[in-house]
Amino acid sequence: MPFSPLPVRDGLNPTRLVLPHDAASVARWPTALAYLLERFPHDAARLRAKVAAGEVMTGRGAPIDAVTPYEPRGFLFLYRDPPADEPRVPALDEIEVLHRDENLLVVDKPHLVATMPRGRWITQTVLVHLRRTLDLPELAPAHRLDRPTAGVLVLTVRAAVRGAYQDLFQERRVRKVYEAVAPLPPDGLAFPATVRSRIVKVRGIAPAQEVPGEPNAESWIDLVARDDARGLGLYRLEPHTGKTHQLRLHLAGLGLPILHDPFWPQVRPDGGDDPAHPLQLLARSLTFTDPFTGTGRAFVSRRALAQWPHA
Repeated sequence: MPFSPLPVRDGLNPTRLVLPHDAASVARWPTALAYLLERFPHDAARLRAKVAAGEVMTGRGAPIDAVTPYEPRGFLFLYRDPPADEPRVPALDEIEVLHRDENLLVVDKPHLVATMPRGRWITQTVLVHLRRTLDLPELAPAHRLDRPTAGVLVLTVRAAVRGAYQDLFQERRVRKVYEAVAPLPPDGLAFPATVRSRIVKVRGIAPAQEVPGEPNAESWIDLVARDDARGLGLYRLEPHTGKTHQLRLHLAGLGLPILHDPFWPQVRPDGGDDPAHPLQLLARSLTFTDPFTGTGRAFVSRRALAQWPHA
């Protein structure tokens, strides 16, 4: 991936565009600006202003102008304007810093807060909020938590160390422990149990899906406490892989959907959030060996699940 010639601005990375390289591209778009105007027709006035101000740059770090030729396989970098109608997320103010040093920032993420910009959530995300409030322009997540999930989130402070910590997660060298509140199991379903399945995420479909085929996802699940009066249990979960919605799918596949899950056992009809009843899933702890010091690291959430406050 090419190095961005534009720095982080107001907590946001510039957008990187890869220019199409099919045979018809040059004839269709004689200039880089023509390509931008066709791709983002509703932003035409702002795009012309950004080009005039020298705020759109090539991968070589040169600003484009109105006559810069279109370059197949080239790159363009520019700042996109965040949506004016992005809803404010009050829970951002509840983020608690668990640890901070020269390399790492570890926080306790609330429910219903996106880790990083995606879709309708751009500025109202953990990453942009912390970059702005803590003045950490190189801050980046070492991994990701789903927006509905709360708990321990590790971010890297400096770009120079980012890859080493991200590799820990990608290579499954981090022990992750979650807690969830879900229905009690029926007779005959014994715990602890290891669940394996094949999970795929289809673009344009919000929930991930389990499909037939070779398993690519594995979770260890145990029932650690019971509330027979409410018919609920507290479950401990350790994902051995990191597929989208893995823990939620695996519990739902056992007939034990996590309490207040908007996707399982069925997709919530209105598709909206219910802040009064967040998903009862918490990333309780993360442990790993630090790639630079060789020492053990352990971070534990101080949050509690509303439906099991004394876990």
